[in-house]
Amino acid sequence: GCVLVVSVIEQLAQWHNSTVKAAMERLCTYTPEEYNSLCLYTISFSVDKEMNADVVCHSLKLCKQEPGQPLCHLYPPPKKEKHSPGLFYALPHAEQKHQIISAHSSHICYFGCFMGFSSVCAFPLLANLCEKIKHVIRNKLPFEDFDGDKFSTFPTLRGYHWRGRDCNDKNMTVYPGRRPDNWDVESDSNCNGIWGVDPKDGIPYEEKFCKGADSQGVVLLGDSAGAHFHIPPEWMTVTQMSAKSFANLPMAFTNELDWPQFSEITGFLNSTIGGWTDSLYLRLRRRNRCNHRDLQNISQNGGSSGNLLYLIKSLARNQLLDNPAIVTYATIGNDVCNGNRDTLAHMTTPKEMFSNVVQALRYLDSRLPNGSHVILTGLVDGRFLWDNLHDRYHPLGQLNSDITYSQLYSFLDCLQVSPCSGWLTPNETLRNLTSERALQLSNVLKEIARSEKFANFDVFYMDFPLRQTAEEWRKMGGEPWQLIEPVDGFHPSQIAAAIGTGITWEKALQEWPQVLGKENPFNDQIEAIFKDQGGH
Repeated sequence: GCVLVVSVIEQLAQWHNSTVKAAMERLCTYTPEEYNSLCLYTISFSVDKEMNADVVCHSLKLCKQEPGQPLCHLYPPPKKEKHSPGLFYALPHAEQKHQIISAHSSHICYFGCFMGFSSVCAFPLLANLCEKIKHVIRNKLPFEDFDGDKFSTFPTLRGYHWRGRDCNDKNMTVYPGRRPDNWDVESDSNCNGIWGVDPKDGIPYEEKFCKGADSQGVVLLGDSAGAHFHIPPEWMTVTQMSAKSFANLPMAFTNELDWPQFSEITGFLNSTIGGWTDSLYLRLRRRNRCNHRDLQNISQNGGSSGNLLYLIKSLARNQLLDNPAIVTYATIGNDVCNGNRDTLAHMTTPKEMFSNVVQALRYLDSRLPNGSHVILTGLVDGRFLWDNLHDRYHPLGQLNSDITYSQLYSFLDCLQVSPCSGWLTPNETLRNLTSERALQLSNVLKEIARSEKFANFDVFYMDFPLRQTAEEWRKMGGEPWQLIEPVDGFHPSQIAAAIGTGITWEKALQEWPQVLGKENPFNDQIEAIFKDQGGH
């Protein structure tokens, strides 16, 4: 974190030909107004322009070298002087400089003034927000849910960006996805916007338009890819940086840096992070307008077949009262991805995968209404990442052509916080072994779909369509690297998510048409009535 922020500040100073102090102030003015003073207090420090971010952060004691561990650095070490070994020479001099400055400038507060980033929640301005975020991360349920039905009228903190928007948060029997109560003659019990009685013939609109329409919801059980993890590149690309760049900062943090509202399975808003939004939910809604708002994105950063067994309990579905659902089970990488040095030893085994997934399916069988469907998605072949990114410049390295993705991956691996030591490595043998395990786990999912039977849903399998996505994007004139998130160099981008939706949909139409339900012949009439009434 320190290296990232110091890098941005130093590059801002370079780009605007200003002092480091002026660059810090500029960065803080870019953040939303309510965070300006906190920003200035948090990131004040003193640094010579010739000291790179590694040197600064080590000298501030926020980065350290533990005994027996390598000295981790993102940038190439400073040039050696005489017989002095680069970074090892620079550190004591930087530390001495900071000690001198500290003795004469007690008003200066370094990053370390609050003992690291983990204590940021001690600030009164952020204490309440931090508690909310901790609650949400712990429970994976909407923070603002007054009636306890697991749906909310608030967008973030696991609100309606993650689950269909509640239309009455004071009545727990009113929520997206339920079967209509008495055909919703008097009120909208399932939040799909269809209720009341047609004055022409006295038939309830729900009965007229949605009876026998195969209404069903969309549920995702997934990881950070499914939650759509994204760090905006403009947050660290100084040539593009402005106040507009950070306008989405509060929303991003209260959504755990995820953007489920634009995601491949449950996206429903027009993308503001590049590309376009196309999702299974939007296509199912177009097919049957009665499915409006019936979505749940039950994903988490770091989600795997193991921890999904806990996450799945936040599912909101009543077997007796609710419509069936299409559930996509997609943990596409974390069963083989970890940041451990002995990464292979920490990967999920085929036996563990079988046990975890079958347990999850049995839980779903006890919760999903009859007539539901489950799609098991195979793991990705992550060799695509290194092959297409390793020699390209990361957003932090574009100004000075000094940081490639290979350097970033090595830095994260050295810190043992790599999102995937097995794929984000120059070790080709290790990359191949990681893909081999991923294929083994995909074959487990394929076998479960073939052989396991459940009372309330059928099970299908599909490979993660990375190869087909890359082929489609090439036909559209794109480059493979554009399918990967530019900042983390690991997750599928918005473009990849949108193209992947189309591929999944076409496969379902051709091979499992029963999963998608029939097209509602009343869709146009429903939309016409909404427009006449000024509805949304």
